[in-house]
Amino acid sequence: MATIVLVPGFWLGAWAWVDVTRDLRAAGHDVYPVTLTGLADRAAEAGPEVDVETHRADLLRLVEDNDLRDVVLVAHSGATMPVTGAADRLPERIRRIVYVDTGPMPDGMASIDFSPPEAREAQRKQVETEGGGWSIPVPSFDPADDPIQYEGLTEEHRAALREHATPQPFRTSTQALRRPSVLPATPRTLIASTFTPEQVTMLAGSGNPVFALMSEMDVHHLPTGHWPMFSRPCDLAALLNEIART
Repeated sequence: MATIVLVPGFWLGAWAWVDVTRDLRAAGHDVYPVTLTGLADRAAEAGPEVDVETHRADLLRLVEDNDLRDVVLVAHSGATMPVTGAADRLPERIRRIVYVDTGPMPDGMASIDFSPPEAREAQRKQVETEGGGWSIPVPSFDPADDPIQYEGLTEEHRAALREHATPQPFRTSTQALRRPSVLPATPRTLIASTFTPEQVTMLAGSGNPVFALMSEMDVHHLPTGHWPMFSRPCDLAALLNEIART
């Protein structure tokens, strides 16, 4: 059995992992679904000062305060930044990192840098006009806006996301991650949902620095949209159970 820490991506809290947590606990694992500072039930802690370091500190406290060891640390989407950062700091406590439809950023790169220039500019304008200058508003979760990202989500899923999602502190997107010059040799696994293993190889070969790091991992394909904890929770839990037992 494993100790599994589940960290959700932007706009989400521990609530997003409820089905996955249930299945993993039924399989005998010790599971810690996480809500990061300023989100979900911790929304009252949100503010312009919340950044990648804030969220990295959240995870370091969770691991150290609970004396967690041999941790399987799971990052969905934007959680890659604090998860990667925490694993860099406590490699002796981490058995494996699992990236769900995301991957680790190189040193000095921020989440927002993964998007093309026009998308970065659009997000900055939205933060200024709708997010009070410091938060990323909750998206509409309308499949018409992005059929690939929202594949597999039912209207019930989308309603739950719109009801429970909370604005994301913008500095968690714009603050670059500082990584050690010699990276820990922690085993890493990728669960790709909106792209294939073949695309990982192709994009890595094109020189994309994020996909280059992904190509070094053990890669699994779980075809669905960007939120498999909603669209395919049982399959995601089964895959995490398999990975955790390796």
